[in-house]
Amino acid sequence: MTIMVGMGPEAGTGVGGLLRGWRERRRLSQLQLALLADSSARHISFVENGRSRPSQEMVLRLAEHLDVPVRERNALLLAAGYAPHYPEKRLDDPSMEALRSGMERLLASHDPYPALVVDGTFRVLAANRSLGLLLAGVAPHLLEPPLNAMRITLHPEGLAPRIVNFRQWRRHLLERMERQVGLVRSEPLRALLEEVRSYPEPAGPAEEGEEDVTELFPFALPMRIAFEGRVLSFLSTITTFNTPLDVTVSELAMETFLPADVETVAFLQAAVGPER
Repeated sequence: MTIMVGMGPEAGTGVGGLLRGWRERRRLSQLQLALLADSSARHISFVENGRSRPSQEMVLRLAEHLDVPVRERNALLLAAGYAPHYPEKRLDDPSMEALRSGMERLLASHDPYPALVVDGTFRVLAANRSLGLLLAGVAPHLLEPPLNAMRITLHPEGLAPRIVNFRQWRRHLLERMERQVGLVRSEPLRALLEEVRSYPEPAGPAEEGEEDVTELFPFALPMRIAFEGRVLSFLSTITTFNTPLDVTVSELAMETFLPADVETVAFLQAAVGPER
């Protein structure tokens, strides 16, 4: 297991236009934002139309209440004439050693069940041994760095032909990406969404009826994947860092796949076994 090493609301490039774009995206009025930020609707209006230059503190306060992603908070500060507030260190930077070690321990502790870490455009930055087991048969060109979790999953030469409930899982992933595109300013993410949305449906296992899957798993939608003559079922969970102070860290997400039935538990425990 090794660590392998955003654009937005179309409302103007000045800080006022950018803030207005985020406010409208969050569906807040100037008065509502002013109350949240302990300001006045008049001041918010002046900032948005360029009649008043907000202080650095005000930019950060408004960004916090608008839930602006960390990368875009720096963009707001630059647009207002201030230096970026949040650093952006590479994951292999020496100062990130504690973070890398922590992620590696978490990934290893999840064996024999698959787990991976992705960035804001779903590039795979780290994974445990169990994920490699499921990638058997994926086309080599999809496994060349940088690996992308969405391409590997939805490409007709990736996992897609083996995902038994492919239409359901594809719909789930596209909705997840659409929600993320709606929350952040990222042209690379938008381009990835359009790319994977255009993939043709692969030939593979017959699609299960949605009602049948719901009856088997009434608590959450599983990913059901054919593997060596059996069907493995997984539930996906996503973990992010609370109150990140670095751009890179703010965009990291750890996705873990929990076995959804006893058959999947038994197979993975036998196939992967304990860490040596």
